[in-house]
Amino acid sequence: MASVRLASLTKIFGQVNAIDNIDLEIDDREFFVLLGPTGAGKTTTLRLVAGLEKPDQGQVYLDNVSVNDISPALRDVAFVFQYYTLYPHYTVRQNLEFPLKPKFRRLSKSEIDAKVSEVAKILHIESLLERETVNLSGGEMQRVAIGRAIVRTPKVFLMDEPLSNLDAKLREEMRRELTRLHLDLGFTFFYVTHDQIEAMTMGDRIAVLNQGKILQIGTPDKIYNWPQNVFVAKFVGSPTINLLEANIETNTLVVGKKTLVCPIPESQRNSLKKYTKRELILGIRPEDIEVWKEKKKADSFKCTVYFIQSMGVEDILNLRIDDIVLRAVASPKLLTGVGDTIYASINMKRSHLFDPQTNRRL
Repeated sequence: MASVRLASLTKIFGQVNAIDNIDLEIDDREFFVLLGPTGAGKTTTLRLVAGLEKPDQGQVYLDNVSVNDISPALRDVAFVFQYYTLYPHYTVRQNLEFPLKPKFRRLSKSEIDAKVSEVAKILHIESLLERETVNLSGGEMQRVAIGRAIVRTPKVFLMDEPLSNLDAKLREEMRRELTRLHLDLGFTFFYVTHDQIEAMTMGDRIAVLNQGKILQIGTPDKIYNWPQNVFVAKFVGSPTINLLEANIETNTLVVGKKTLVCPIPESQRNSLKKYTKRELILGIRPEDIEVWKEKKKADSFKCTVYFIQSMGVEDILNLRIDDIVLRAVASPKLLTGVGDTIYASINMKRSHLFDPQTNRRL
């Protein structure tokens, strides 16, 4: 296995900085996720590591050895693409054997057979070995594609949104499978996705990328609970965080024309001591808003249920207070309906404050 390091890496296509001077370190045997929207530069980053693109600036290191001038075939990395890169009229066995047959590997037939059998067992595809890949389901094809990468025991796995073409139930199953594979095999995984659920459930650490720049690196817990800017706060979390324009007045935050008046917790007052402006952005996760049918807390406020998104295990309530709409998570046992008047309270100790000019966390 190997560590990966990107130093001042830059890639330019025409007038577009696809990757803009990024620095990144991935530890040996780590499951590292690069998360970002479409067009952020995720695939380009993987292609630079694989050697399929040449950087305009900066270095790619594998185990602290620069590989900029080493060909893709000799970098010993495996690329799992978004679209299944299988030979359609080969059997599953033939697809798995193919990466083991280049002359420089010099493996005997018995060694190849042993490796194919081992990988098929790991991925639970032993019964598919003699089937042509054109007769496989999407989930089976993805397993075979992953098997083609595993079979030659590379230093690093590069995975480019490998689950995005699967249906929701199969994606959930494959998330579990990939996590299990990583634990069982101990390979270094460099995984890119636009899906924050994949990132949060699989990654040891996450880097959030947007417009070629890395905005934050950290554990899933850090990324979710301590977003360093507005983009990260909005991009990570479902339902999306509530972001409100607020003004500081004494020890309170006032939203709208005193539509909401929220006391500033003691822990946050210290972070605002050096903040000289009056305006800021108040971020509140929907799960940090409690709701009741009756007023239960002194700081609770009256609101109207604007509409409801039922998720089965929970309801996402859209609450209207004058001209403000807040998203809150509630139990279906609350038995609310559209148009009902209920009461809500914000857990300000878990709120997030951002500078509206820089969008950075205060």
